[in-house]
Amino acid sequence: MIHSKELDPDFKILISKEPGGENIKKCFSCGTCTAGCPVREITDRYNPRKIIRMALLGMKKEVLSSQFIWLCSSCYTCYERCPQDVRIPELMNAIKNIAVREGYVPPAMKAQIELLSSHGRLLEITEFENDKRKESDLPLLPGRTEDVKKILKELGFYHEEKRGSS
Repeated sequence: MIHSKELDPDFKILISKEPGGENIKKCFSCGTCTAGCPVREITDRYNPRKIIRMALLGMKKEVLSSQFIWLCSSCYTCYERCPQDVRIPELMNAIKNIAVREGYVPPAMKAQIELLSSHGRLLEITEFENDKRKESDLPLLPGRTEDVKKILKELGFYHEEKRGSS
């Protein structure tokens, strides 16, 4: 049960100001997006119409903290069929951007950030990989991560003290 005190009436305005979220208020919950969604066919947890409805009602915390906003595959089926031009894949990206800015980062993204800060890429490049690259006349890849760490620090995703304690 949601209490009216927990609703944020400005949440839809925040989304509409985010690139990709401009058309959220055009949605009238016809369900066309949900009917054609391939992700929805696989799991009931992802329902674009429900997500938009929750956002329009101001259920900010529920939307941003949920795992279902990360399930959109950006196939654009809903976008092509939406009679109101809501552009749902772009809208989902806008909601995801707000979620990350407000600290709601999914576990998979946290793991990717950890890999990037540790190795400078999502996979560690060891001597073995560089030996194979050398055999194929490919340039060697450096193991440095300082540039990536600088970027992550600038974005607020990397903190030296957190890495040492995990």
